[in-house]
Amino acid sequence: MTFALRSRLSFMMFLEFFVWGSWYVTMGTFLGANLGATGTQIGAAFSTQSFGAIIAPFIIGLIADRYFNAEKILGILHLIGAVLLYLCYSSSSFASFYPFIFMYMVLYMPTLALVNSVSFRQMKDTAKEFAPIRVWGTIGWIASGLAISYLFYWDSVDSMANGLLKNTFLMASISSLILGIFSFTLPKTPPRADKNDKVKISDLLGFDAIKLLKDRNYAIFFLASVLICIPLAFYYQNANPFLAEIGVSDPTGKMTIGQISEAFFLLLLPFFFKRYGFKATLLVGMVAWVIRYALFAIGDAGGGLWLLIIGIALHGICYDFFFVSGQIYTDSKAGPKFQSSAQGLITLATYGLGMLIGFGIAGYVTDLYLNSDGTHDWQSIWMIPSGIAILVVLFFLILFRDESKKIKSIAETM
Repeated sequence: MTFALRSRLSFMMFLEFFVWGSWYVTMGTFLGANLGATGTQIGAAFSTQSFGAIIAPFIIGLIADRYFNAEKILGILHLIGAVLLYLCYSSSSFASFYPFIFMYMVLYMPTLALVNSVSFRQMKDTAKEFAPIRVWGTIGWIASGLAISYLFYWDSVDSMANGLLKNTFLMASISSLILGIFSFTLPKTPPRADKNDKVKISDLLGFDAIKLLKDRNYAIFFLASVLICIPLAFYYQNANPFLAEIGVSDPTGKMTIGQISEAFFLLLLPFFFKRYGFKATLLVGMVAWVIRYALFAIGDAGGGLWLLIIGIALHGICYDFFFVSGQIYTDSKAGPKFQSSAQGLITLATYGLGMLIGFGIAGYVTDLYLNSDGTHDWQSIWMIPSGIAILVVLFFLILFRDESKKIKSIAETM
């Protein structure tokens, strides 16, 4: 791959996640502070990601894989997305905001697969070439958070009081517009599937891989994956509003520590696989959720700030050691015949079903512990996902049988 091509794909990845990171981290804070949204409404806004994850396979399988070049669909979706994000920026109430963010996420979630498709088609050795390009997506997410806190100061107390946090959607809209135009300059990526072939809904949703659930170990892992998404939803929905409400300065910028941690622990993942095996790696990931929320419950913006920073930094272990490990485990269980279907099924179960349930519970719990003065009893709120994570840990620890010997050969190829 030439340097010019690698640079173009890297810039595509950077913008793809810069757009998402520009508004997603601060949306809960914005909705509560500027649109007066309840916890349940904020949960509904975040759950649009789950609906997007459920609908995405249809857009990819029925349209992108059969009729149009991936880079063209990517461009069109981001251009429409730019308009929808601007309408979110212009919204003055949750009732007017929600339809736009719903439509946006239905269109955005398929682009995550499209940027991968465009990248993979230009590579000869994906194992070596993809990671250096994909890491620019993480850098894009980090850059958006740093810009919000340290360049524009939109999440400062004064800026939020003046309603400036809504500018995150304007930044996302402009970025989406740039990516939409830039996408048409990317290498041509024509569809590979025959448009005359019959489309099976089971293929699109990964249901062909459902037979994997006959494997006792995989069924336990699958259920644990759905359940652990409930604590995950609490973090995505409440972390930024929590930090802002208790008076932590530059909360969005500080939350980028989580993405830096994610990139770092991804490099350590092969070592843990080889040294400790799959079960231990997943357990470490789940236990990290327990610890993270306990730290959030006892930390504060003063002398306990270091506890909150550690909790944020644990994101790398929480995400990589469970979700990335789970994708690798799923791939090893599926075999060549059902690899794509299996990944589609686990994605549908986690980002679709699991997160949908999680955001609903997180919204309800947040409203349940709303104080009369408009603040929240965050200690009680954070202990609930911590408790849920403990139950998932015990469930997995007791019922899942170790497969270290089987997984060792996989780790050696990473």
